[in-house]
Amino acid sequence: MTQRNVAVVGVGQLPYRTHHADRTYVELAQDATLAALRHAGLAPDDVDAVVFSLAPTQFMGVNDADKWAVDAVWAQGKPFMRVSTGGATGGSAFQAAYQHIASGMFRCVLVVGADRVAETPDAQHVLNLIWDRFYEHDFALNTVTMTALAAQRYMHRYGVTEEQFARVVVRARRNAAGNPNAHLRKPVTVAEVMDSPRVSWPFKRFDICPRSSGAAAMVLCAGDMVARTRCTRPAWVRGASGISHSVFMGDRMTYWSDSEFADHDGFHHAAWAAYRQAGIVDPLRQIQVAEIYDPFSSFQFPQLESLGFCGRGAAAAISDAGGFDLDGGMLAVNPSGGTLCANPIGVTGLVRAADAALQIMGEAGANQVSNVHAAVATAIGGSTQFFTCTVLGDDHA
Repeated sequence: MTQRNVAVVGVGQLPYRTHHADRTYVELAQDATLAALRHAGLAPDDVDAVVFSLAPTQFMGVNDADKWAVDAVWAQGKPFMRVSTGGATGGSAFQAAYQHIASGMFRCVLVVGADRVAETPDAQHVLNLIWDRFYEHDFALNTVTMTALAAQRYMHRYGVTEEQFARVVVRARRNAAGNPNAHLRKPVTVAEVMDSPRVSWPFKRFDICPRSSGAAAMVLCAGDMVARTRCTRPAWVRGASGISHSVFMGDRMTYWSDSEFADHDGFHHAAWAAYRQAGIVDPLRQIQVAEIYDPFSSFQFPQLESLGFCGRGAAAAISDAGGFDLDGGMLAVNPSGGTLCANPIGVTGLVRAADAALQIMGEAGANQVSNVHAAVATAIGGSTQFFTCTVLGDDHA
């Protein structure tokens, strides 16, 4: 079967906030769906299948909320698939929608999801449930403490400082100020980041993403259907790859002998698989925007290095010099403000793909980067167990 070209023709997002008291969960998903369909100039009947992006439902206290959402996103009588890979859920769901069309099975697919992370009084208690009850649970690991250990390891290997992580936060907030959908939009200084309350060394409060509620949706279609849509500059999916690790962090070296927890090494494998599909041989020269999954300030440097934008241990100095700034840098990293400024976990990876697609479409508003021809979007899930990498471009590969 010949693989079809696939394009993003519609994007819909609701503002990410602590609470959306004016909407139920399914209303969030429905409103994002309507926004994406209107953006594409399509109707619900034009959609052949629906992929639903939904991570753990314990956050909102509703079991299997995808079942509740079927009617709201016009999925009745259509194939419907829920995807869940933790924080990578949105990235995995986007890739599932892409594969639905690239395989030749469908011509138009909606991928949509919503989350209400702040409905639970303690999201970290819920996330703590991913650990093995016998071997790991007594260590009180959660996503904050687990990631803090990785950050300490990275600092030890490469000499990176807390202040350099703080500059990542400053850049993210500066970018988010121009994004009306971002949750945290108030600019901060390095001193303010350093003075924010300590959570788990080296993290302070401002080094960590918020608990966000919101929704995102995207409409993808086969290349021969693009002309039927309102989209005049589609974002073509040029490469998509995902990699899984063992659930136990200590076992990961059994598969890749060079595995290094601090380096987000899974991205190296996922990225270059996607790059081969997209014809990317020099990421820094061929890609202008990176929308990467960074719920912690320490995530950017190892991720950018694993994605091939610079050598190991080099990202911090490039960041200090403004190399990842929105204007004038060598690569625009998270023009939207990224996950540090909005983290509706079940759709965060989808938000990264959506913001990357808007950059290709030239519709990123105040944060539009000039001359964007290719963008990369990433997501990470579980105990840094799942990695997705997607390359979007202004033409098909």
